[in-house]
Amino acid sequence: MELVKKEGRKVDSVELVEKYLKDESYKDALIIQSGIIGLSRQFLHNEGFVEYLPVIVSTITDPLNRDVFEAQIDYYGHKYYITKSMIVQKQVGILVHDKIFSFSPNLRLEREEKAQSGRHLIDFVQLDLEVKNAKREDIMSLMEDLIIFVINNLLQDHSELIKKYHPGLSVPKKPFNRISVKEAKKRFGDDYEKIISEKSTEPVWLIDMPIEEREFYDKQNPLEPDTLLDFDLIYPEGFGEGISGGEREYEYDQIVKRIKLKGNNLDSYEDYLKIARKGYLRPSAGCGIGIERFTRYIMGLEHVEKTRLFAKVPGQFSI
Repeated sequence: MELVKKEGRKVDSVELVEKYLKDESYKDALIIQSGIIGLSRQFLHNEGFVEYLPVIVSTITDPLNRDVFEAQIDYYGHKYYITKSMIVQKQVGILVHDKIFSFSPNLRLEREEKAQSGRHLIDFVQLDLEVKNAKREDIMSLMEDLIIFVINNLLQDHSELIKKYHPGLSVPKKPFNRISVKEAKKRFGDDYEKIISEKSTEPVWLIDMPIEEREFYDKQNPLEPDTLLDFDLIYPEGFGEGISGGEREYEYDQIVKRIKLKGNNLDSYEDYLKIARKGYLRPSAGCGIGIERFTRYIMGLEHVEKTRLFAKVPGQFSI
């Protein structure tokens, strides 16, 4: 595994335990987070989804569109990557079941400057889902229903606990507002995501990302080739992005074209490209919702570090 050379701040293990014992917000956050996981699982089962176990290491993982340290393992002369997201595995998974989901641990070795965002951990969990033959609109509608279902039930079951931390939380109304990246930049400038989040009182969909700003697997819009058929969900009140997804590329020639456009090495995706070359991949759409970020939003917490035990903040070294 490639290590970060600069020595980060080490969190003392005894101080960490004492913090958990003294600060009841950790205990309360776990109650809400457990509810989020259970309710999300219940909702998806009712929608006909099949849950499958997460993939921790693989010969291929999400390349991401930003600068992170690479985490890999050499095993008997072969290279495994530690999962950044299960995008490739989801595209294969829908060949077995049309609707799939997994609570997937992700490792993204972020730069230490991300520690101040309030949204970043290097070790976190996504609810990853994918649906065969689905369109972007299908997934956006599904996630609106899931969020409404989860928040509505949590406010019924844990109203006093949530009110203690986030008294203004309410159940959002469907459909959520949406805005394209092009329009957002025009109205709010380069800091559009932050401004939209701070100005909003309910979740907002950010759609149609520029093709150069996202990964190769997000489907190119045939009607507007410089944009993608994708989305992010922006939580209100300054809590920022919480869901990312969209339709997927599945045709071999288009995947190769997109990988080259991103400047990625085709050899790194040999196993994935073999599957695509055989014509096994199918149209699909899906997304990932960060469990810690969802917990933070519902609880109204300052940082995702407060949403789980043994959190790994970028630039810190902890048990």
